[in-house]
This record gives sequence, structure tokens and C-alpha cells, in this order.
Amino acid sequence: MNVVPPLLRAGASLADEEAAGLDPAAGAAAAPRPGLNTLLEVDALSLWYGAARALDRVSLAIPEKRVTAFIGPSGCGKSTLLRCFNRLNDLIDTVRVEGDIRFAGRSIYDPELDVNGLRKRIGMVFQKSNPFPKSIFENVAYGCRIHGLSRKDDLEAIVERSLRSAALWGEVKDRLQESALGLSGGQQQRLCIARAIAIEPEVMLLDEPCSALDPVATAKIEDLIHALKADYTIVIVTHNMQQAARVSDSTAFMYMGELVETGATTQIFTAPAKRETEDYITGRFG
Repeated sequence: MNVVPPLLRAGASLADEEAAGLDPAAGAAAAPRPGLNTLLEVDALSLWYGAARALDRVSLAIPEKRVTAFIGPSGCGKSTLLRCFNRLNDLIDTVRVEGDIRFAGRSIYDPELDVNGLRKRIGMVFQKSNPFPKSIFENVAYGCRIHGLSRKDDLEAIVERSLRSAALWGEVKDRLQESALGLSGGQQQRLCIARAIAIEPEVMLLDEPCSALDPVATAKIEDLIHALKADYTIVIVTHNMQQAARVSDSTAFMYMGELVETGATTQIFTAPAKRETEDYITGRFG
């Protein structure tokens, strides 16, 4: 099986699999290589919305300071799984979960766990940019204020650092008191990333962050993802397979609530172990 769609970065090789922290010999059961920390570990996770099963015994290890992409057709469970990591699905009354997710070795379902503290450590950026109807400055400072930080000098330093990290400072530094709603779509999405960065999370969850953006804005977000993985563990959901190939170190293909295959991105796109994966990435369905 040798599936080579025009998706992969130039020069992709076996070394890319090692850089992704995955054992290239492990195939569909790929796991982080020794020496890399597993920050998030999903263990036989199933989830139901009422009587409808959305996830079916998903097991997956996500290495620290790498980009992991979830791909698959609409309704396959990608976003549901992503929202499990910071327990956003808890906000839905009909949700029931079996199995476990461990973050830094501790179950996120531990009854003694502070869920608000978990969400501070695992930030999320949604598909549709959602800046608050406040100034650019106050959008970035909002989370810090919620967590009790109020000194002006501290907030100013955090806002500048976060906007710089989100590659937005140069575009807005003279407009900080203007409404965030006046920014372009791509700028708003980077502002939302800056807002997430401001509270210093360890993990960034990105749910289709470029789906509403034009190609220029999409390229900026992708460049930003490459830069951010030096400091953050990033998990991205995307329908765009070219994007997954460009930005991720490892890729997980999901179908009908099941994790079909996971591995280094180069392996998934050039030599998938499962026929379903091959059919999806070559466009036979989805």
C-alpha cells in the first residue's frame, strides 16, 4: 500500500516519524517512543449523548510538546473527544462517560479534581472565533482577571507577551483599547489564541481553528501552531487533511466513534495500516 496524495511536507522521511515521538515500526498501534513524555492518555473511553454512543472505547497517548491532529468525516467523534480533555462535555446533561483520561498521570475524572483548574491548564480555541465585546486588551486580560490578577503592570506584561506569542502584537499594539470585534476574522482567531495563552496552559485544544478563514489567514494560524509547539502540547481537530499533514507530528483517524488508526503523520498519509484510513485520505469517502 503506497498512498501518496499531494499533502506531505517536502523531505518527509522516517526521521519525521521519530521526531513525532512515535515508533515507525508500531503501525496502527503507534505509541510515544521512550524518552518522550505522554501528557494525555485516553484509556478505553466511551461516551454517550443520551442513548447515542459518540465514542467507542478510544485509547490514545498524546506526547508532550507535539502537535496531534484528529481527522475523520463529520460526526466521527473528533470534536467530542477533544472536548473530553477539559471536560466541556460535562456541561451537557445527557452525557455519560466510561473509561478514563489521564492528564500528567492523574485521572481528569478524579472526584477531588478541580475542574476549573483543569480548564486553566488545558485551554481551548473554538471553530468560530469568539472575541468578547470588549477591547483587545481586555479580551486577553480577561482570564487573568478571573483568576485574581489585577495589577496593571502585570496585566500589561501578560497581554503583550500573549499577543506576541500569537503573532498579533505588531498588528494591534497601537489599537489595544479598540473593540476586538473590529478585527478581521484571522486576527480574531489569533486573539482567541492569545487569550488562551494568557493564563499559561500546558495544552492547547484547537477545534477546526481555520475552517472560517481565508488561505492567507489560515497560513498565519498554521505558522503560529508550528511556533507554539515549542512551549505547548497541541491537539487539533481538522477536516482539512492537507492542514493535518502540514502542521501535525502525529495523526489519529477516527470513524463512527472509533479510533481506527494513529501514528506519525508521514506514516498515516503515505503507508496507512488500515484500509479505512487509506480510503479516507484518498477521498473514497468522507
